[in-house]
Amino acid sequence: MKQTYLHILFISSLIAVISCNDNAANNASYSSSKPGADTVAVFLLSPKKVIKKIELPAELLPYEQAELSAKVQGYVKEMKVDIGDKVRKGETLAIIEAPEVNTKYAEFQTSLLAAKAKYNASLDNYLRLWKASQANTPGIVAPVDLERNKQQMLADSASYYASEKLAQSYKEVSGYLILKAPFDGIITTRKADPGDLVNQNSVIVTVQNNRILRLRVAVPEIYVSSGNASDTIQFKMDAFPEKIFKAKLTRKTETIDPSTRTELWEYDYNNNEKILKAGAFAYVQLKIEREFPSFVVPFSAVASTQEKKFVIRVKNNKAEWIDVRQGMTLDEGVEIFGNLSLNDTLFFRATDERKPGSIAFWKLK
Repeated sequence: MKQTYLHILFISSLIAVISCNDNAANNASYSSSKPGADTVAVFLLSPKKVIKKIELPAELLPYEQAELSAKVQGYVKEMKVDIGDKVRKGETLAIIEAPEVNTKYAEFQTSLLAAKAKYNASLDNYLRLWKASQANTPGIVAPVDLERNKQQMLADSASYYASEKLAQSYKEVSGYLILKAPFDGIITTRKADPGDLVNQNSVIVTVQNNRILRLRVAVPEIYVSSGNASDTIQFKMDAFPEKIFKAKLTRKTETIDPSTRTELWEYDYNNNEKILKAGAFAYVQLKIEREFPSFVVPFSAVASTQEKKFVIRVKNNKAEWIDVRQGMTLDEGVEIFGNLSLNDTLFFRATDERKPGSIAFWKLK
């Protein structure tokens, strides 16, 4: 009976020893252990799809806008529109009076008629001599006379052409005295009244086409290469706090502004209902998405010095500094780029106190 009791006690002790060894083996699978050594938390690097929603300020601009001014100095004779008036393309907006322009045009028209008459006379004289020189009677027209009349005809032709162009230019200038709408739109400013003296620097009226509004967004350089996940975006207005509007991407500047480090993206908003106004501010919601998966690590995994940013990788149980560049900042961490690979073991909390080459005892977090 005593031997049986000792045998049971021996078996119980053996089971306890085996259980302790199993626990030690499990701990060893998560750490590089050494009696009395401190361990650091690490994680295995893996790629993920990076998607981020951001909100950026934007502005609404008219699709077309023209500030119409006089091209010649004169007095406003008549204003046919006022602010808020809807106009059609080609519609007369204002008439400017400049008597000296009309006088000059009449003067050059007269000069044109005189030059034309002189040219016709020399042309007729030259043709008569040329026909006579073709007759069978030799010497009836001296060659020198024929050549002199030809050159006179060419000179009169050039003078007539110059007078014609000069008269045409003054005709076009006189056409500037009537301001017409360059496109369908609405009058947004009127800065002159009948009797005002205006010149090339005087804006008389401004015309805007607001049926389509340009929603212009300055996108930071860090997001430019990623691109929006959709060509259609949503935006909000302070004037309509509970309403969401949509616009479609139509154009980009395809260049980075060096002063702001941004690229302009422009969206078109159909404003046929005339709900929104040009010049208003908006808030655009962009969903930025990387084309390919990238590495995202906890914020604490990236350490910074005055010279660089780095993460600490465990290789052969030794710490190794890896220079990285930061990408987008997400809720769960920061996107990084560098000489890194899938399943690299990185410190969960990097610090410059952990020198490269130092022995690292780690434990998966």
